[in-house]
Amino acid sequence: MDEPLLTGRGIVFAYHRRRGLLARSGGAPAPVLKGVDIDIRRGETVGIVGESGSGKTTLGRVLIGLIAPHAGRITFDGITVAAADQARLRPLRRRMQMIFQDPMSSLNPRHTIGRILAEPMLLHGLAADRAQAQAAARDILARVGLPSSAMSSYPHELSGGQRQRVGIARAVVLRPDFVLADEIVSGLDVSTQAQVLRLLRGLSEEMGLAMAFISHDLSVIRSICRRVFVLHDGVVQESGDCAAIFASPKAAYTRSLIDAIALPVRDPNWLDRGVAAEA
Repeated sequence: MDEPLLTGRGIVFAYHRRRGLLARSGGAPAPVLKGVDIDIRRGETVGIVGESGSGKTTLGRVLIGLIAPHAGRITFDGITVAAADQARLRPLRRRMQMIFQDPMSSLNPRHTIGRILAEPMLLHGLAADRAQAQAAARDILARVGLPSSAMSSYPHELSGGQRQRVGIARAVVLRPDFVLADEIVSGLDVSTQAQVLRLLRGLSEEMGLAMAFISHDLSVIRSICRRVFVLHDGVVQESGDCAAIFASPKAAYTRSLIDAIALPVRDPNWLDRGVAAEA
């Protein structure tokens, strides 16, 4: 079996408690992650599920390097991330990208979509000049199903589904190896959810992306993920093959989560509905 691309061992993270609304951070740290182990292989999509407050978003931000763990070790392609100096981290940052839940808050409202996509390529040396970056931006927009006219648009001029496609485009235009998607379809209607999930699945297969998909929607996780990690109170309750765990969960928490959020009986090919209409 291939070595994992991204591995976390014994990940611990805690936030400091606040005393009153206006007080500075202080007091005993509140543990959020309590020794989490996780691994993600090249080209696979894993799900991270759990109720609100389970620690799944914090885990994602630790994995992507937005926050540093208080204990434990994270390695990416054999490099221990926490020990890497800034010179070694820069190429890793290009290879590890995130798609945010709210694309409006993560897209600069003063920049056009063309600039939002082109500037990261120039920064990381993936385009020789602005003309080449603009051409690559138009190409990635076409791959996510947006017209080239969107290049001159501003984020507020696009719909929620279109902005999420831009968020996906911005992540994959840097040719990453790993993408973290945090609740990216939770604010979209069912039809748009399916379109975005089909897009992600296709890009993952085409580009060989490894992806961690964070969601509270178990039916979405079951549809797009190969493996799943069930997180509760900062601890992985169980992990393994997605279909097997949802069909026969071993942990009491997983059973209660499935009971609380009923999994609909769904056609396994539901994401392919409407593909012909979109083509």
